Amino acid sequence: MDRLKGKRCLITAAGQGIGRASAIAMAREGCKVWATDVREDNLKSLEKEQAGIETFVLDVLKLEQIDAAAKKVGVPDILFNCSGHVHACTIMETDDKAWDFSFDLNVKAHYRMTKAFMPGWLARGRGTIINMASAASSIKGVPNRFAYGATKAAVIGMTKALAADFTSKGIRVNAI
Repeated sequence: MDRLKGKRCLITAAGQGIGRASAIAMAREGCKVWATDVREDNLKSLEKEQAGIETFVLDVLKLEQIDAAAKKVGVPDILFNCSGHVHACTIMETDDKAWDFSFDLNVKAHYRMTKAFMPGWLARGRGTIINMASAASSIKGVPNRFAYGATKAAVIGMTKALAADFTSKGIRVNAI
């Protein structure tokens, strides 16, 4: 307990699944957590479930909401980019709309969230970024995960590029 005492974290897609479990785990470790999601109904019980969690609706596809979130929370110690969508199809069933949506939510949202907080971390000389990737990516091809695998490969590449550029400036960047 208290491994994250005094730390502050913003988590996207925290209404369910890995995001929700991470919000609870980080709060149990003493972290102040802002748990966000596009679905308010998934957030309602989270604050009651674990002390140290504050929730608010955030659509990571909307730059104005990302900017508002950055103003609301200031400079968190940790950003967990957990938002994502699994498009379950091969290239033959993937149309431009599905491809674009997958990249917007799984990659571009991470880019925009990171860019919103990077100036504060650079000014402070420290920060932590966690990007949700997948083994279904550049690591391994998985059947019926054409768009998903491509986006998660992009997340891994983005994570490595961020680490190469900013680790020496005190910004830690990892992918799960």
